[in-house]
Amino acid sequence: MTGKVYLVGAGPGDSKLITLRAVELLQKADVVLYDRLVSKKIISMIPKKVEKIYVGRAVGDDTTHQDTTNDLMVKYAKSKKNIVRLKGGDPIIFGRGGEEAEFLKSHKVKYEIVPGITSGIGSATYAGIPLTHRKHASSVVFVTGHEDPEKKKESVKWKRLAKSVDTIVIMMGLSRIDVICKQLIAGGKDPKTPVAVIQNGTTPKQKMVTGNLSNIAQQVKKHKIVPPTNIIIGDVVDLSKTIGWK
Repeated sequence: MTGKVYLVGAGPGDSKLITLRAVELLQKADVVLYDRLVSKKIISMIPKKVEKIYVGRAVGDDTTHQDTTNDLMVKYAKSKKNIVRLKGGDPIIFGRGGEEAEFLKSHKVKYEIVPGITSGIGSATYAGIPLTHRKHASSVVFVTGHEDPEKKKESVKWKRLAKSVDTIVIMMGLSRIDVICKQLIAGGKDPKTPVAVIQNGTTPKQKMVTGNLSNIAQQVKKHKIVPPTNIIIGDVVDLSKTIGWK
């Protein structure tokens, strides 16, 4: 017999956006392994008796960090503990939840995946940007701007995306925003296409700068935007001027 691991999404930042299921599991957990982007308010929801272990990874950290997290999940599960693996946003949208589930499956550990609001959706909504709109956008794509460093080459085909989708949401792409925008323009996307960069989305520290593909990199530098951010590209960005509510 083993315990069970719950791969849980904590939501995009605002502690009130966490799901009831997630809160229920935090209350019943023996151990919580939590990430860097989980807010302090959510951490405070965890009972004091629960063992809390920080396993957050920042950009540039050793990729073997994930191995340690995997080993901890299995170790505590074998000790018949109930573990919450708490992740910012949604666990399987650029959150390595799929990889962790595969690892647990291979070690015959029971698990459950609990969805959360991904930051790509939450930050856009709080900024008054509808990712789809009947008049402006019938398609949306979520793309990572920071691929696995162990890949031999990029799998994201930016030039192909340029004309194949209405709204592009880029997560973890701030450090490469200039290169990405140039590739989209080279693929045929209008240089004047609106772009928004949202920092600390859904939190009291939320900050947004807007521009277009040709100048957003300069706007980011001018306004000193830093991670965590989400980048939204498409005509829907302009709607924030009329329906923005935060």
